Amino acid sequence: MAIELDALLRQQMEPTGLYGQAEAEVVRTVCQSCHCGCGVLVHLREGRIIKIEGNPEHPLNEGIICPKGMTSWQVVYHPDRLKYPLKRAGARGENRWQRISWDEALDTIAEKLKDILKTDGPMAIAGTFGGKPTRIRNAMHSLINSLGSPNSGYSDASFCWGPYPVAEVNTYGGYTFTEMNADARNSNCIIVWGGNPTQSHPTYGRLISNARARGAKLVVVDPRFTAIASKADVWLQVRPGTDAALALGMLNVIINEGLYDKEFVDRWCLGFEELKERVQQYPVEKVAEITWVPAEDIVRVARMYASTRPATIYARVAVETHLDSTQGMRALACLVAVTGNIDVKGGNVFSVYPRGFYSFHGQRRKWWREKANGDAEQEQRLGAREFPLLCGPNSPIGSPHPTTMVRSVLTGKPYPIKAWFVANNLLLCLPNSSEVYQALKKVDFLVVWELFMTPTAQLADIILPAAHWLETNNIMDAYSNYIAARPRAIEPVGEAWDEMKIVFEILDRVGKEFCYFPARNADEYDDNRLKGLGMTFNDLKEMTVLSAPIPYKRYEQEGFQTPSGKVELYSGTFEKYGYDPLPHYVEPKPGPVSTPELARDYPLVLTTGAIRVSYMHSEGRAIPWLRELAPDPEIEIHPDTAAQLGIRQGDWVWIETPNVDGRIKQKARLTSGIDSRVVCCEAHWWFPEKPAPDYGHWEVNINKMLSGDPTPTETGTIVLRGLLCRIYKAEEN
Repeated sequence: MAIELDALLRQQMEPTGLYGQAEAEVVRTVCQSCHCGCGVLVHLREGRIIKIEGNPEHPLNEGIICPKGMTSWQVVYHPDRLKYPLKRAGARGENRWQRISWDEALDTIAEKLKDILKTDGPMAIAGTFGGKPTRIRNAMHSLINSLGSPNSGYSDASFCWGPYPVAEVNTYGGYTFTEMNADARNSNCIIVWGGNPTQSHPTYGRLISNARARGAKLVVVDPRFTAIASKADVWLQVRPGTDAALALGMLNVIINEGLYDKEFVDRWCLGFEELKERVQQYPVEKVAEITWVPAEDIVRVARMYASTRPATIYARVAVETHLDSTQGMRALACLVAVTGNIDVKGGNVFSVYPRGFYSFHGQRRKWWREKANGDAEQEQRLGAREFPLLCGPNSPIGSPHPTTMVRSVLTGKPYPIKAWFVANNLLLCLPNSSEVYQALKKVDFLVVWELFMTPTAQLADIILPAAHWLETNNIMDAYSNYIAARPRAIEPVGEAWDEMKIVFEILDRVGKEFCYFPARNADEYDDNRLKGLGMTFNDLKEMTVLSAPIPYKRYEQEGFQTPSGKVELYSGTFEKYGYDPLPHYVEPKPGPVSTPELARDYPLVLTTGAIRVSYMHSEGRAIPWLRELAPDPEIEIHPDTAAQLGIRQGDWVWIETPNVDGRIKQKARLTSGIDSRVVCCEAHWWFPEKPAPDYGHWEVNINKMLSGDPTPTETGTIVLRGLLCRIYKAEEN
């Protein structure tokens, strides 16, 4: 498939003379094929892209580029790309479509929205999007909020970029754990906790490699022996789902041995004595038994982190997907705080943008605060009653809970969702795919913005062809102290539209004003974000980046952005909402310890969500060069386990869990870099070359086998790691 499609793409380009002698034009822009935001140079001939390479002048990637960015032209010119609006012409999932004009698509959407606003009110309108594309994030929030609904947000909010902001903001008033804030460039000790940056964030992986080269210590906490673990001084092979216990064990060592920053703790921390008492419940020997990490390694890493300053913790999604996700992140935040590594050069640093720049999240929060009845409306956001710290007015992200949204469609409680805008492959990205499928089929009106026909798009009433990042203007603002223009390199292919243009066209037809600030079109929106800087988008295009100095230790002048103005090791906010104000550990359930009888039938610990640099979630499976790098979904199995089960390298393997009936299969990859009691599956898999409407996803996507039930925690996390499963060789081998 990949080779044939590659040949077709080449054939499409060759007749245009792109490989002749005409001089190429070069457009400097910023890649959006993943979270990183690398500077790239897009080479054009006769208005078509012939090559994409890294920009050596960009401070983030300095000329380095990953396969996703390099192959972005294959997305733009893919023969199966959606190029025109489509209307469903048969039953949902029947794969019958009619091409329509943009006017018909937008008029249909507007009329449906006006009817729903009249009969059901704005709360019946919702929108979800994935984590990567900032343009679609801004567009979806803008559309749904402008219509009067608070129900717009990340489709994975409860287990990705939900738990850690809730934990950190309620500890020291900001978030610092991601690649934008964990200052590896200047750190002497780096802990990579639950992340695999060489695959997921290559630019940050490169920063770590550079830090190692100059002598920085490196610790990796991961059940898998990843590429970054191979560079570490210490690899802690933790049992999936027990990270909170490990962090509390390290706190036990640091506090009991007096390795914490006494001056900082005395002056800036509340609740230290209570935390000290709590960590006595986690002596190193007990933690070693829980986590499968040797006690001497726990002690060694705790001492290394506390005594090698400055030190930083880079904590990622894996820690957010456990039964105690938010409390695990709280334990990590306490580690950062008691060692004095908060907001210091080389530690965990708060973000700062050039003064006067309109930060989207900041402006959105400000708008809700100042809006008449804004808090009351946010109290009605789906999930706000059950998970106020994630979904309520005081949430740092203000996102509806994804399972609550799915179930509101199915049950009508607490109120029904009638119109749903989706801007990602939601069916593959959420756990309990069968439940998500039923909701997408049942909702009255479903609009999907996409680049390709996907299993999710197959269920839509209207499909809108989205412009690619190479075809739109945007402002890159994902890193801690700079912004950059992301100018379009080419005009959109076919009739694809910029998402912000779609928003303004819909609002005009519905008769609603754009929220946040005055704007009438996409260009005005981009310019207004820069108005406080005294520049326009065209001015920003002339700069590689616009940076701001990082004012370390801002707390010395401003205090911390918490109710007390100090670091709250004992969280008064958590206590107010009825949660444990101190971090704690919860044993995974089901699990080998909590449900031993069930573990006899499902003897392996399952961790999911491993990704490869080739893909961003479900994206990229149709791209020839990427698919050649990673043609099939893989499950990592220890050779001893595989031998016991008669499984060989490359065999297809069935996976079953106690959470959901059925099974899925993935290809075995044998590795001694995983515990013999653990297996690890890749997520979000589908086969664009297989028949519509399912494209084979029911056979291979591990999310089908995971429960969508939210845990009774601060963020209602859906557990993706530390589960139970059984595997066996597929018959067709």
